[in-house]
Amino acid sequence: MDTADRKLFLGGRLKRLRRDLGLTQTAMAGDLGVSPSYLNHIERNQRPVSAQLLLRLAETYDVDLRALGQSGGPASEATLSEAFADPVFQGLAVPRHEIVQLAEDQPAVADAVLRLYRAFSDRRARERAVAGIDVGGDETPADRVRDFVQARQNHFPELDAMGERLAAELETETPGESFETRARARLQAHHGLTVRTLPDDVMVEWTRRYDPHRKRLHLSETLGPSSRAFAVAFQLALAEHDNELTALTASADMPDDATRRVLKVALTNTLAAAILMPYSAFHAAAEANGYDLGRLEARFGVSFEQAAHRLTTLSRPSARGVPFFLMRVDQAGNISKRFASGAFPFSRFGGACPRWRLHSAFRTPGRIVTQIIETPDGQRWFTLARTVERQGRDAFTEGHDLAIGLGCELKHARKLIHARGLDLAAPEVTPIGPACRLCHRHPCAERAAPPVDRAPAVDDWSKSVSPWPFVQEAG
Repeated sequence: MDTADRKLFLGGRLKRLRRDLGLTQTAMAGDLGVSPSYLNHIERNQRPVSAQLLLRLAETYDVDLRALGQSGGPASEATLSEAFADPVFQGLAVPRHEIVQLAEDQPAVADAVLRLYRAFSDRRARERAVAGIDVGGDETPADRVRDFVQARQNHFPELDAMGERLAAELETETPGESFETRARARLQAHHGLTVRTLPDDVMVEWTRRYDPHRKRLHLSETLGPSSRAFAVAFQLALAEHDNELTALTASADMPDDATRRVLKVALTNTLAAAILMPYSAFHAAAEANGYDLGRLEARFGVSFEQAAHRLTTLSRPSARGVPFFLMRVDQAGNISKRFASGAFPFSRFGGACPRWRLHSAFRTPGRIVTQIIETPDGQRWFTLARTVERQGRDAFTEGHDLAIGLGCELKHARKLIHARGLDLAAPEVTPIGPACRLCHRHPCAERAAPPVDRAPAVDDWSKSVSPWPFVQEAG
């Protein structure tokens, strides 16, 4: 059948969009100029979506039409597949096409299934803890925060808006100065807070320490310029927008205080990144320079990891970037970071496939290695990987013991400077299984056991689970 004649049945995705917008069928039908019964037929896949209706959707709700083709919501195919892989469902053998149908056509039911499964997992974890059984694989505050961030596709427009406004004010107040100089001046002038860099033997195990009584932020001399700037941006974000961050944390309705603390740190770091790398300026620079990470590092005074992570947040409807995913691992294969602005079949419990060059990047420290991979569902992805240095005391002994993997769907690779010179029409492809626990039929699963996904412990604000690397070890 010719592509132009192919009918589009997007009922489940349209229903998910309507639910995310908080609209009834009657309200959305009125906005789109169609009858409620017609919209109802579309949502039940009894009518195809016309090109005219797609254009109305885009104009009325400022929706990128690509979003309707994504299935990476809270109850995506990969998330549901992972839940059904639990031994408690042994013997059911739920086929993939039923999982896809559930995720796309019945998103509310799919979310309900996941909520029940997570409630069951939490109760099982508590019972095991009481019995003294190891519960290392069950849901933690870090898991809950990761799920929340990924449900938002790692995009927080309210924090991006705050960051842009504050960055503009800093430039107006002290034009021509470095970000750290501008931020320090703002903290002193507006909040009476001073920033001091202290010797390593004074800071001992700390890389960043805030004294609220004396209003002093102490930073270790072992921090590099980009990590030091991020630490200052973090403190500025708290000083300027603590109330908004607290309100956003409360609105997430997390189940316990530990998860709320982790989430607030994550949101504060996200705001700090938005101040350091304002959305519009960062997006424009990325587009103009072919997403050249080296140029982005130099332009905004950030690290490779910070620039790579910021690329996973560019989902503003009016200025979307390439939808990247990111993963960070150590040499043992432990995963300490996973984020995506689009869909990618991450496994919460599994590890990165050993065929992915993310692991071989340790053999060429500091060099970017590229690879085109294919996941078991037939999707192809352009990826790049590079080692990064830890910041702080561990940098002296650990060196390049972390690696960042960054990638996007192959169809976007033509926009990337890192993909130039590759034959994207007939590429050399490596089949992998990024959700190794789920792809037991995939050949790579027979060759290596998946590494453990490790969640760092949370003890205080300077050593907390955080998606942004103002201190690399912070996770």
